[in-house]
Amino acid sequence: MEILASAYQDAVKAVPLLDCDLVIPALNEESRIGDAIASLHETNTAAGLNVRYIVVDNGCVDATAEIVDAVGGLDVPIEFMSCQTRGKGAAVRAGIKRSTAPYVGYCDADRSTPPSSVERGVKLLRSGWEVVIGSRRCAGAEYMVSQSTTRRLGSFAFHAIATRMTGPMSDTQCGFKLFTAPVARALFDATTLNGFAFDVELLALAHKADLRMIELPIKWSESEGSTFRPIHDGLRSFGELRAAHRSLTTTTASIAP
Repeated sequence: MEILASAYQDAVKAVPLLDCDLVIPALNEESRIGDAIASLHETNTAAGLNVRYIVVDNGCVDATAEIVDAVGGLDVPIEFMSCQTRGKGAAVRAGIKRSTAPYVGYCDADRSTPPSSVERGVKLLRSGWEVVIGSRRCAGAEYMVSQSTTRRLGSFAFHAIATRMTGPMSDTQCGFKLFTAPVARALFDATTLNGFAFDVELLALAHKADLRMIELPIKWSESEGSTFRPIHDGLRSFGELRAAHRSLTTTTASIAP
């Protein structure tokens, strides 16, 4: 028994403690997700961060699962799970619930956000912030490739409505956010939206709870192959804003991390 106990203790010591769980929602990402995870893992490892990547299959019909499995075979810490409820918000919520690290967040599989953003965000959380919000519009941020006119106009209108609920914030929709784990779980337990506008409900709840939030400037690189359709998904997102407003005015949920 002593030998078995010693072997168990050695095994525990050999497994590094997680610093952060990073949720990556995936819908047919076979062409991008392998490079995205490899880039994140290389950068985070060089920074001394032990990050696990929780990839959430949200209806993939391509080889996303096979690509993720191949990357995991290279000793990259990955957990692959499925979310039957369609929508980015639903996928991220499912991944957050699976997390166990002290810090948790989410990012897209398109490599639009520099991988170094994880280290920068974790440093802010360690310094006392509870929510780190990636921003493409705050001081120090930059669009490396300009958005189309349609996308810019839609974003402007969406932002004008969203900030009535979230408070003054330069960018609610950047696909990169980090949280302390108790805050993440409390926020996502209280959210109801499943689509692209889930960020607004999330940040509005954080604002309502007076959590310590900070924006992190992002040098954003627009990536090809985005699943977001500016007209179709944009109109749906505006509908979700109305749903978010109704939810926030009627909810009695308390955010108590």
